[in-house]
Amino acid sequence: MEENTPNAEAVSPAEGDQVVLSDSILQLEEIAAERDRLEQENGDLNQRILRMAAEFDNFRKRTDREKSEMAEYGAEGAVRAMLPILDDFERAIKVETPESEYTRGVNLIYQRMLEALAKQGLDPIDAEGKPFDPNLHNAIDRTESSDVEVDTVAGVYQRGYMFKGRLLRAAMVRVAVPQ
Repeated sequence: MEENTPNAEAVSPAEGDQVVLSDSILQLEEIAAERDRLEQENGDLNQRILRMAAEFDNFRKRTDREKSEMAEYGAEGAVRAMLPILDDFERAIKVETPESEYTRGVNLIYQRMLEALAKQGLDPIDAEGKPFDPNLHNAIDRTESSDVEVDTVAGVYQRGYMFKGRLLRAAMVRVAVPQ
């Protein structure tokens, strides 16, 4: 035997190539697994980014819609606060007074106020003689009548109002029922 060989159990060149090859395969498998993990992580991050972009877009659209509604319906609270005053004017107009100038003055003030509120979007609900609609009318009384068709508004206690197409206050009405 040769004494120059440091290790008597030395690996033959063919076996050495196999060890290097199997180490390379293991390294490639590890690299491929890492690549797959990074691709999955990248896909997850892309999905999160897309979701966040969609959420932000929805948020932007919602805030734009809320801003436009606020601009359009912002006066609703002020108009709602004026409704009891309109009711008072209507009651004052119905009272008989000997002074025709007083009645005319109250009527003019009422008309001007109603016109000003109409410019803001207030629209009175015409209920008298119309079919009862629970979306627009609040039935607080009923009356037996043969003169008026059944389920028709026979009288209005308090006028209802719409504000720019939305119900601001339902009309308080008396509904005709069969005798």
